[in-house]
Amino acid sequence: MAPFAPAYLEALKTGILERRVNQARKALTGCTLCPRRCGVDRTAGETGICDTGLRAVVASYNAHFGEEAPLVGRSGSGAIFFTHCNLRCNFCQNYEISQLGAGRKMDDDQLASIMLDLQQAGCHNINLVTPSHVVPQILSAVHLAAQRGLTLPLVYNSSGYDSVETLKMLDGIVDIYMPDFKFWDPKVALDTCNAPDYPEVARLALVEMQRQVGDLHIDPTSGLAVKGVLVRHLVLPGGLAGTANIMEFLANSLSRNTYVNVMAQYRPCGKAREMPALAVALSPAEYDQAVRDTRASGISRLDKPRRVFELW
Repeated sequence: MAPFAPAYLEALKTGILERRVNQARKALTGCTLCPRRCGVDRTAGETGICDTGLRAVVASYNAHFGEEAPLVGRSGSGAIFFTHCNLRCNFCQNYEISQLGAGRKMDDDQLASIMLDLQQAGCHNINLVTPSHVVPQILSAVHLAAQRGLTLPLVYNSSGYDSVETLKMLDGIVDIYMPDFKFWDPKVALDTCNAPDYPEVARLALVEMQRQVGDLHIDPTSGLAVKGVLVRHLVLPGGLAGTANIMEFLANSLSRNTYVNVMAQYRPCGKAREMPALAVALSPAEYDQAVRDTRASGISRLDKPRRVFELW
């Protein structure tokens, strides 16, 4: 087997990466990069739903050990946590980052330096957390970092609220897609993040991600993911996430070999307590049912569960 090489190195060599950088930068002038389609000129300092102008805002970056097993390995996933979010869930566990703006602005050169610092620290990948609203900045930073020696897999870690048009700019650049699929019911998506189109958007986005990189491939020697799709699904109390429907979709429209992390760590955060249905903790019984629904769909590649339940 040939040694792994991230997709963006070939894109750098052929000039595709530079063309994608220019394409994405142009999209900032009347921003329709995400499904919100705000239309603002971010190059002039205007901001839309994501509250982000020309420069990306970074809350933190580190070797992260709380991610899925194929990303963490021994030395951790090189996570870059971007401030702000285009989805803005009312129950977000990183509410101060996603909606209150904790972080600092960075230019593309600084962002490239962060990627190289994480590689130097021994991280196994570059994990772009909440990247949907900063795709142009990421592409520019990857272009710079690749010229300076970046060789780690690139992980696109999103809410699933991604435009197919923007995802196509990442084709041949991103190695691993790690989207959420949060809700099946448009009413739940409306109530929690004012995005009733989320279920349809996420379905289209995940199909495009699967088209680009396929099922998750894990190197048999290292146990580390090098390419493919890994789907996260946070189980919500009261069955609000629609787990059974989501898993049926993944099995039938992506692959029964889809690698899925069925997550148990829901707790009321942010403004969740303003909705009675979300003001309660997830019960062990609800989580167990979600896992049964997942297995019933035919999906069996499940990340090792880390079951954490709050007692009230």
